Amino acid sequence: MDLDVVNMLVIAGGMLAIPILAFVASFLLWPAALIKVYYWYWRRRLGLQVDYAEHEGYRFCYTHRGKLGSKPSLLMLHGFSAHKDMWLGMVKFLPTNMHLLCVDMPGHGGTTRTSAVDYTIEAQVKRIHQFVECIQLNKKPFHLVGTSMGGNVAGVYAARYPSDLCNLTLICPAGLNHPEESTFVKHLRDLEKTKDVSSIPLIPSTPEEMEEMLKLCSFVRFKIPQQVLQGLVDVRIPHNDFYREVFTELVREESRQSLHENMHLIYAPLQVIWGKQDQVLDVSGASVLAEALPGCQVDLLDNCGHSVAVERPRKAAQLILDFINRQQNSGIRSNKKLS
Repeated sequence: MDLDVVNMLVIAGGMLAIPILAFVASFLLWPAALIKVYYWYWRRRLGLQVDYAEHEGYRFCYTHRGKLGSKPSLLMLHGFSAHKDMWLGMVKFLPTNMHLLCVDMPGHGGTTRTSAVDYTIEAQVKRIHQFVECIQLNKKPFHLVGTSMGGNVAGVYAARYPSDLCNLTLICPAGLNHPEESTFVKHLRDLEKTKDVSSIPLIPSTPEEMEEMLKLCSFVRFKIPQQVLQGLVDVRIPHNDFYREVFTELVREESRQSLHENMHLIYAPLQVIWGKQDQVLDVSGASVLAEALPGCQVDLLDNCGHSVAVERPRKAAQLILDFINRQQNSGIRSNKKLS
């Protein structure tokens, strides 16, 4: 082989090694930063834009894609201690021309963090309504999706502002009186006796606790490297005091069963999606909603836990799309009958 060619290959190999070494160094030394880059990359790839809306000095951070069209807009509310990017897996399987928005809940992500009075379910509902009015999303009825804490908020929102919505999807929502207690709720009862707020399973402080939280929230067992677990913890630790403050508000009497107390006021067509193996909020909650609102559609997912949007993103997205199409088709049939 010609010496010049050998030299060129050596130089090329060295140049290629630089980004590889940089990636490895980032992975080992700054896993939290790498996780943020990961979210940035997927937002870009999926065509999601980050934007802000302000209401009297209060700032909401959200991502959005598409423009208002013939189909309803989709507003997605995440769960406790999560953020708008938790929906990325599902967004991947939603039409690119669908108008969708994922907002950071009060105090979470890039949305303004104030005080405990803003973190009850009723207070969060008011804040989300401010966001909706701020961006004029309710000029036309939209489809609201909420999971876990966000499902509680979404359900109460539907009860408070029925004219805003055309459809409602609740994914493993909190705020119900369950016939069967979950593993997590049983653990909470033990914590109530000891009053130990430092060991809430949903607020990890070490990679080991993070791994346990993921096992609690997901039926699917993801093999996650230790460095990634460390990165996930590093991202959360600065916010753990805030998470404890929010959690304390959510388990108070006024918020604990907010959805249960307001579900009879839900008039929008309702879809309930629940993982059968949910250890955080027992799947028996689906039957509570079905009995209270007989017209609702219930979709129970096999081999799926609490993190439906992460464990079964394709299936969840398809179920929501099917539900939207069914509601639109039934509306068209009704209009034809009236005419």
